[in-house]
Amino acid sequence: MKWGVVVFPGSNDDRDSLHALGDVLGYDARPLWHADSALGDCDAILLPGGFSYGDYLRCGALARFSPLMQRVIEFAKSGGPVLGICNGFQILCESGLLPGALVRNSDLRFMCRVVDVAVESTTTAFSCAIDPGAVLRIPIKNGEGCYSADTDTLDALRADDRVVFRYANGAPNGSQLDIAGITNEARNVVGLMPHPEHAVDATLGLSDGSAIFRSVERWRESAGAGARA
Repeated sequence: MKWGVVVFPGSNDDRDSLHALGDVLGYDARPLWHADSALGDCDAILLPGGFSYGDYLRCGALARFSPLMQRVIEFAKSGGPVLGICNGFQILCESGLLPGALVRNSDLRFMCRVVDVAVESTTTAFSCAIDPGAVLRIPIKNGEGCYSADTDTLDALRADDRVVFRYANGAPNGSQLDIAGITNEARNVVGLMPHPEHAVDATLGLSDGSAIFRSVERWRESAGAGARA
């Protein structure tokens, strides 16, 4: 399985993501430069954490207009699995692939800690291999990680089972409904603030994040089975 990790000016978790996917989990993982115009033959796309374009204007607002993001949007709308982590989540919201926005943490501070993340929905490309109700130990590190949306959007996310991850012990950053991650209607695009790429190696003390990446294999197998039926 081939993963593409998009690299923007200011990305700082692209190498961590490539290491997690390639060196630890054994996938074919390759960097994709933001100014390129093709995704190649990648099976899944990851938008990594960091500070794309220095977070100027608004987190993710400039990255959304990168040439490669136009291909990512097309890939997502065609059913391709796309995962946005932290700044990647912000970019997905700015691009319109996910609703809502990520704003400044409620305490106005940058936070870096390990949190408990409850899996609320197992119907997405990045959660279908996880047991319902599972609680994952995953690090967070963000200054603008507070998920915010209008009442209609929040109601729709709840009604459609599109809240994928919640902070199990309450949102440390003030996210509405304790949201840590959501999905689109087709369930092939997921954005989350915690960093599963930093939780894939048991020798470093955390490995729960592996299940998020492994889920894509099951998702693709199910899609293939449906296509063959």
